[in-house]
Amino acid sequence: MEFFDNHKKLFGAATVFFVGLTILVAIMPAVRNQENNQPLPDAVPLNAQAVRGKAVFVANGCVACHTQQVRNVDMDKTWGSRPSLAADYAGFTRTDAWRNTATLMGTERTGPDLTDVGNRQPSRDWNLVHLYNPRIVVGESIMPAYTWLFDIKKEPDTSDVVVNVPAKYLHGEEGKVIATQDALDLIVYLQSLKQAKLPDGTEAPAFLYKKEEKKKTGDGKAAPDGMALYTASCQSCHQANGEGLPGAFPALKASPVVTGDNLELYVDIILNGYDARPEYGVMPPVGANMEWTEYEVAAVINHERSSWGNNAKQVTPEEIRKIMDFVKQKTAR
Repeated sequence: MEFFDNHKKLFGAATVFFVGLTILVAIMPAVRNQENNQPLPDAVPLNAQAVRGKAVFVANGCVACHTQQVRNVDMDKTWGSRPSLAADYAGFTRTDAWRNTATLMGTERTGPDLTDVGNRQPSRDWNLVHLYNPRIVVGESIMPAYTWLFDIKKEPDTSDVVVNVPAKYLHGEEGKVIATQDALDLIVYLQSLKQAKLPDGTEAPAFLYKKEEKKKTGDGKAAPDGMALYTASCQSCHQANGEGLPGAFPALKASPVVTGDNLELYVDIILNGYDARPEYGVMPPVGANMEWTEYEVAAVINHERSSWGNNAKQVTPEEIRKIMDFVKQKTAR
């Protein structure tokens, strides 16, 4: 029993056992995991500004409400085109030697999943307004306002990023809302969150608990719901009532673009976005980002043309297809 009486041998053996067990149980499986799960070919690493934005995301507790993992259930299909895979997180590294905040998958779903928010909501203008006060663009939002990430200046510098905040949300303060560097870094991080495509020939896992099939289009695909598409991709800026936000986002109600006969302009804006500065924020290329076909574009147009008192002629996917081809040729020149 001399071994148990010799503290050097006893603690030495315990240390060797602990280190060996750590290598066997924790380190070796982690190394194998990294070897087996490589980043997807189309995955884009975070740039320096996005890395700083990730730190702001962590520091402000955003991970407490927002996840970054699409679950394998049909209700999560809104947030990504497929369920999340281990490869989606394989390229993430530690913050530093002491902190492991590589993945921010979160535990709560109080707010929307952010896995693919860079594609879902790529507008910097919208994100800045939403960050300043979420109730400006989403009246029912319970997200706190991150006003400390902004300054108020009476005379902005030419290099300042001015946020188009409606006057009634300034609470009597005079001047323009200016985004700080932390706010800009955070938005760059959010815009970088895009679900990478799987390699050609790789089949994405199917979503479970699928809902019943909707009516089909002529080519056998499910006919898109214009109202659902508008709600998911357009409503956050143009609002549920189609009236937009004065000074931030234009109205679609009684809009000459929506109700007029220039379908080429209308389709071009949906596909490629539009820059209406300084009156309004820049609209991102929603249709191109979401890879909408003529069916989705036609469905959104018909919804907007028949809502909020609008009463314009409905369009067909066939005529939208011809316009889309022309717009794409014009854009490619």
